[in-house]
Amino acid sequence: MAAPYAWGIDIGNRALKAVRLAHGPNGLVIDDFDVVEHEQVLSNAGDNRESLIHSALANFVQRHDLKKTPVAIGVSGQSSFARFIKLPPVEPRKIPEIVRFEAIQQIPFPLDEVEWSYQLFTDPKSPDVEVGIFAMRKDLVNQHIAYFTDAGLNVQTVQMNPLAVYNAMYHDDRIKGSTMIVDLGSENTDLIIAEGETIWLRSIPIGGNKFTEALATQFKLKFPKAEELKRNAATSKYGRQILQAMKPVFNELVSEIQRSIGFYASVHRDSRITRVLALGGTFRLPGLQKYVQQNLQIEVQRVDRFSAGAPTDAKAGTLFNENILSSASAYGLAIQALGGAKINSSLLPMHIRREKMWRDKTPWFGAAAAIFVAAPLLAYGAVYFGQTQLAANKPIDDQNTRILQDAQRLSGQWDSNVESAGLPDRTRAVNYQSLRNGRGIQNTLLGDIANALPAATVIPIPVDKTKLPPRESRTDIKIDQLMMDYHPDMSQFMNMTPEQFRTETAQGGVQGIKVQQNAATAGVLSRPGFSGTGSMGTGNRPTFGGFGTGGGGYGGGGRPINNQPNPNQPAAGGPAQRGFVVEIVCTTPNGGGASYVLSNLVAKLKQLKSSDPDVDYKVDKVEAPVSMQLKNDPAYVQLQAAVAQAATNAANANNAYGQPAGGFRPPAPAPGTATPAGTNPADQQPAYDPTKDPITGEDLGNDTRVKIYMSVLLDPPKPPPGTPGGAPQASAR
Repeated sequence: MAAPYAWGIDIGNRALKAVRLAHGPNGLVIDDFDVVEHEQVLSNAGDNRESLIHSALANFVQRHDLKKTPVAIGVSGQSSFARFIKLPPVEPRKIPEIVRFEAIQQIPFPLDEVEWSYQLFTDPKSPDVEVGIFAMRKDLVNQHIAYFTDAGLNVQTVQMNPLAVYNAMYHDDRIKGSTMIVDLGSENTDLIIAEGETIWLRSIPIGGNKFTEALATQFKLKFPKAEELKRNAATSKYGRQILQAMKPVFNELVSEIQRSIGFYASVHRDSRITRVLALGGTFRLPGLQKYVQQNLQIEVQRVDRFSAGAPTDAKAGTLFNENILSSASAYGLAIQALGGAKINSSLLPMHIRREKMWRDKTPWFGAAAAIFVAAPLLAYGAVYFGQTQLAANKPIDDQNTRILQDAQRLSGQWDSNVESAGLPDRTRAVNYQSLRNGRGIQNTLLGDIANALPAATVIPIPVDKTKLPPRESRTDIKIDQLMMDYHPDMSQFMNMTPEQFRTETAQGGVQGIKVQQNAATAGVLSRPGFSGTGSMGTGNRPTFGGFGTGGGGYGGGGRPINNQPNPNQPAAGGPAQRGFVVEIVCTTPNGGGASYVLSNLVAKLKQLKSSDPDVDYKVDKVEAPVSMQLKNDPAYVQLQAAVAQAATNAANANNAYGQPAGGFRPPAPAPGTATPAGTNPADQQPAYDPTKDPITGEDLGNDTRVKIYMSVLLDPPKPPPGTPGGAPQASAR
């Protein structure tokens, strides 16, 4: 029997929000609502976080008569995992097996360490079946549920907050065409794109607290005062100055939304988002809704009502209307608790589900016991009647036995001759398809490293040496060589101290993908601002100090990364942490030398973040153990001597064309033969001197070369919410 009403509870960073739904004559109605604000923001509470949550729940329980009311609770999208994939055509009875196989491949933890569930999405107009796989580590789920069970609440459903918001908007029939939902929370913003029977999720680390922090920095206020200033911005006489202080955060938020829309459009080329639904208390800021709409060029609607109405109690109704923008998750949770949700998956642990099932069956145990007491009275008659019927029905039983045996035999033939046919080919097809995984990882990492370089000093072309800035004041950092070595298990590097990592990598070096500087054009991986041209891996400039020489195109040199499965073996996942060890050899003319590289490149590399929502990596360590001026490198001194000797030899050689010493000399044509086009000395380029700057002709001896090592973890484990560094983004399709 369905419950007459249920609570949906969302514990946010600032407050607990709770919505109670009940069945009304025309559908679901909101008949109660409550908000319990925390004494301190949870993200800043540290060790006091758990006590604040317990306190909020104790206050809530004290205010309401809950008894055995079903409760649905929400968990952060940042601490959970979501992946959406399309299934191959398969019989419905095979779907659970296929989904489990996909869960093993997609979830970055062993299945016995997570609570997971899935939801099928089907469209009557299409044969395609899409599945959403949702998971969360068991320790995090159990810890979150314990807050509620310790307070005596009857938890029946555990759902991700972004999916609860989607359920709320779907129930209220607000999903029209391609719709983006922007739920701006305190710490993060959940982006949900819904279209037909499919959804796409992404979480970005920009929330209301970032607006508050901008005010605290601008006006030199403590966080609580800045928060009060933000909430009263609409009525403050300093409203314009307040909005101006928060404008950089406005820009950052809009930029991330635009990036997400662009990525979604690149994957779904036939889709076009037609409107945006705005949720979250931060959207009460004056001008934010209009600012987002103007920059996205898409209609933005602020959700200011729910189809279930508001509580009839005046006090609860007023409180609800003041907090409706931040209550969509609690509303969606209550909808699911009453069985009216579009997505009904749950991360509730299996042992709690079993306990619930036994509790539901308890009322029937009394009736069963009464029947058990009465059974002996009827036993004799039942046995006699049964024996009589058995004898009469023996021919029919024999016939049924033969039919069953034939059916079992035919079923075995079907399994061996039909179901298993083509299994090796299907296995190879699945594994060949998996070869596509990870194709964009290296390009993304290389691009992010390039973006970490400081802007180069602009050199006018043609070069006027009288107007050149002093070489030691230039901001250039040029990457001469970049090598990446893939490791399926990075634990040996993760367990090293920075000093051990510095020593081991300096001694062992890195072998792998190379990106080599083109000496003739320079500017490899340098940022815009240098007027010369640049290329990746097309030159053959010698490398000083035994750093090696390059070759190959962009990501084309060295040995390939061997991280793909054998197509003839079944694909299998593993718990090992994979990643790269990256070696970067760079040169700078700046007088600061290695210190300049440490502060302007190494420091940025330590904070490097992925620019692609589909590529998740984390920089574990960055060290720069080797640096020296080129003039102190024996290889450079030998190179200078070789250049000087070549110039001397050229000056003493017979120059049939009167070519200047040190220039390139082609062989003289036979007597009476016309000079070939393009071989006239005036057409020849000056000899290349690798000890000189190829653009300005300056000596490179005072330049400093630095060798940098990075360990990069791919798909790093997601830390619990509230820990230093925060939780990574929710996975997206």
